[in-house]
Amino acid sequence: MSRKELKSEFGDVTATETGLRRFLHGLPGVDPVGLEARAAALGTRSIKTTAKAYALDLAISMIDLTTLEGSDTAGKVRALGAKAVLPDPSDRSTPQTAAVCVYPDMVATAKAAVAGSPVKVASVATGFPAGRVTLDVKLADTREAVAAGADEIDMVIDRGAFLAGNYGKVHEEITAVKEAAGDARLKVIFETGELSTYDNIRRASWLAMLAGADFIKTSTGKVGVNATPANTLLMLQAVRDFRDRTGVQIGVKPAGGIRTAKDAVKFLVLVNETAGPDWLNSHWFRFGASSLLGDLLMQRQKLRTGRYSGPDYVTVD
Repeated sequence: MSRKELKSEFGDVTATETGLRRFLHGLPGVDPVGLEARAAALGTRSIKTTAKAYALDLAISMIDLTTLEGSDTAGKVRALGAKAVLPDPSDRSTPQTAAVCVYPDMVATAKAAVAGSPVKVASVATGFPAGRVTLDVKLADTREAVAAGADEIDMVIDRGAFLAGNYGKVHEEITAVKEAAGDARLKVIFETGELSTYDNIRRASWLAMLAGADFIKTSTGKVGVNATPANTLLMLQAVRDFRDRTGVQIGVKPAGGIRTAKDAVKFLVLVNETAGPDWLNSHWFRFGASSLLGDLLMQRQKLRTGRYSGPDYVTVD
């Protein structure tokens, strides 16, 4: 089913606030105990050395290497871009990361830093991290980021509107940002730590997918609760079910709090066992992380040489 056909099929659902509410609240309720037990059980899976080497490289290739601080400078962004292109200068067989993720005003700098490589540039447009700006500002933010060279836009939803049950407003904003993004892929951030319930996360997932999201993303990384195995598992179930129903595949991006290779491998197991191997690549699954890359490189070096080189083996951003 094409995006156009998708809009046509769900036109009655998305045309009115009542239709959206009826559809979203008609989704099956989430069993929190069962969800968390399933996530915990999958997290105990172990993998052998050869598979671990593959998993480490796969995780590196899925990272959106990120800097989203008020203190970001052009020099820091250039260094981040260089690291994305060549994560381990001592081993050029190391995969490049999927993307670098920056604020809109740093897009041009990031684009120049990764020029000539397949590394994408993602930008957190739309009033990140709170999203409390007008739609006109969100659209201008998006257009400026794309004009500067952004390949991907990471937008935040209006959580206040969502929690108030104003699903139509959230749908309208996602649809408008998707249009403004043009050919850039759109990742829609829920801030799951603020949505309170698993049922809300499931509803937000379907709402974003119906509105045209290319990816659904857990978090900004700026609140206390970010990506967890349980909320990521729930979103993986949503994209799986959405493809089963529509034929349209949507990506998933857990972000915030994933810091170690062991954590990353657990999330890859979740992907494989829930959505399936079609999602096990950087086009459909990403890690929003900065510190994660360092540990992945350390573990990769340990597998390759049998020893760690010490804490100064990788740079600290």
